[in-house]
Amino acid sequence: MDIDEARESVVPGTDENLDTPDVKGYDFRGEFDFQSLLESYATTGFQATHLNEAIEIVGQMREEESHIYLTFTSNIISCGLRETVAYLVRAGFIDSIITTSGSIAEDVIKTEKPFKMGRWQADEAELRQRGINRLGNIFVPSDRYVWLESYLNEFFGEFFSDESIRTPLEFSRELGVSLDDEDSFLYQAAQHDVPVYCPAITDAEIGNFLYFYQQNVDDEVGLEITEDYRALIDEGLAAETTGLIVVGGGVPKHHAIMTNLFRGGADYAVYISTGMEGDGSLSGAPPNEAVSWGKIKEAEKNYTQVQAEATLVFPLLVAAAFKLEP
Repeated sequence: MDIDEARESVVPGTDENLDTPDVKGYDFRGEFDFQSLLESYATTGFQATHLNEAIEIVGQMREEESHIYLTFTSNIISCGLRETVAYLVRAGFIDSIITTSGSIAEDVIKTEKPFKMGRWQADEAELRQRGINRLGNIFVPSDRYVWLESYLNEFFGEFFSDESIRTPLEFSRELGVSLDDEDSFLYQAAQHDVPVYCPAITDAEIGNFLYFYQQNVDDEVGLEITEDYRALIDEGLAAETTGLIVVGGGVPKHHAIMTNLFRGGADYAVYISTGMEGDGSLSGAPPNEAVSWGKIKEAEKNYTQVQAEATLVFPLLVAAAFKLEP
C-alpha cells in the first residue's frame, strides 16, 4: 500500500452534505436565559438532545389533551422529587399515577417525619445497630417505620370497617384523604381526584404491616387487585390519546404500557431510565421495544428515552414542559 492509499484509509473524505442541524451548545455570553439553555439541548447532542425530544413530546401530549400517565418507583419519593410529583398533580397536569408500595409508604412517612441526607460510603453494620436505613446517600431512621405502623393500624381499622376486601386504588385514595400535607402526592391525588394505582401493594411496609394486622386483629381483611387492573384498562380505552411519562422501570412502567396495549398502544411515551437494555429486562427495555409488542404506537417522534438518573433530568423536564411558558 502506498502513502496515498494509506491516507485514503485514514481520511476517506466525503462529498455528502448533511441536512441536519449543526451541533451547537448554549452561548453563556451575555444575560443568562434558562429557557434558551433548555432549547439549546436540541443541538447539544447525546442525552441533552433526548431530553429536548422528551420536552417536545410532552408538549404534544398537552397540546392534544392526552390522558397523561405518570409512573415512578419508590426512590422518586425517597428523594427530593416527591415535591415535583405533588406539583404535577396539584396543577392538574397528571390524569393517572402508577407507582409502587414503597412510594405510598414513604409519602405517608414524610408527612410527619423527614428523611435525612446521609452519604454513600458508610459503615452498614453500624447503621444497622443505630437503627438507620440507607437509601443511596439518604438516611431513614427506623423510628419512621415504627410511626408508620402505628398510623396504618389505626387507618386499617377505619378502612376495613364496612368492607373486608377492598382495592389498592381505594386504599391510596382514602389514605390520601387522611393526610394533611401539600407536598404529599397522595394528598394532592385525593384532593384532585387523580387515581393512584399500586399493583404490587404488598411489596413494602404496607404489606408487612397489613400481615401483622391480619394476624393480630382481623384475618378476614385484604386487598384485591384485579378490579384496579380493569379500571386502568378502561381509562385507556376511553381516552382519545394517551401519553406516558415513565420514570424508572418495574411494575409501574409495565402496567402503563400493558394496559395501553388494549387500545392499540400509547400515542406518546417518554422514558427516563438508567436501565440496561442488554439484559433483556422490562426495566431496561427502550420504547421502541414496546412498539414491537403493540404497547406504544409507531409514529414520527412520538417516543424517546432519556438515559439519565431521574434527579438530574426530571425537574428539567417538568420545568420546560409544564412550568415555563411555551
